[in-house]
Amino acid sequence: MTTFATKDGTQIYFKDWGQGQPVVFSHGWPLTTDAWEDQMFFLANNGYRVIGHDRRGHGRSSQTWGSNDLDTYADDFAEPVQALELLDAIHVGHSTGGEVSRYIGRHGTSRVAKAVLVSAIPPLMLKTESNPAGLPKESFDQLRAGVLANRTQLWRDLSLPFFGYNRPGAKISEGVPEQFVHQSMMAGFPASYFGIKAFSETDLTEDLKKFNVSTLIIHGADDEIVPIANSALRSEKMIPNATLKIYEGGSHGIAMTHKVRLNQDLLTFIKE
Repeated sequence: MTTFATKDGTQIYFKDWGQGQPVVFSHGWPLTTDAWEDQMFFLANNGYRVIGHDRRGHGRSSQTWGSNDLDTYADDFAEPVQALELLDAIHVGHSTGGEVSRYIGRHGTSRVAKAVLVSAIPPLMLKTESNPAGLPKESFDQLRAGVLANRTQLWRDLSLPFFGYNRPGAKISEGVPEQFVHQSMMAGFPASYFGIKAFSETDLTEDLKKFNVSTLIIHGADDEIVPIANSALRSEKMIPNATLKIYEGGSHGIAMTHKVRLNQDLLTFIKE
């Protein structure tokens, strides 16, 4: 396997396909970079170098006990970007992969050409006094309880709203939730549990304000995991000159359910 050792010794697995301008992908919780394979293969076939990593605690990377937080995730993200000497890169993040925002907030845009947020968590998921439209803490407590009780069953249950398969008339492809469960079970127990706090309670508002590159925001209108009203619609207003594309009826897992459209939207944005 191709891995990179961070400063604290954590082994980060990554894929590096193709040649050309780099496009760097960051996956959602509790998945792996395999969740981006359709987009990575498509862009590599269209003349780009694509890089995707398994976040610490997830997939084939080290299963660390501590440091399951967005600051560390962003720093882990920055180290291979520097080591691989990636310049003029397009950074694409899905869901918790909205850590792209924290990466820009902490490390700037000297190596970043453009950014894409897909079904992403910014600015803040948790309901607070300053974020009254957020999701209540009880929602995330239920996730934590599910991790503790039976992770496999939690992932099976979560896969349905993740891809909108719980909606009336939904056409279910059985391999899609199976792959979701497979990837999710590769996440270590600590990352599965502590990662919930990381993605739900991290306020990325100030990070979004530091964006100074062309940014595309893509979100499903029927996202049940990261509702659009408190994420993409707010992020668009915070990021200077951001472009928002809404996929009507789109679920959280549009990288799979709407992959043909998403692939083309990414390619078009990158070429602009």
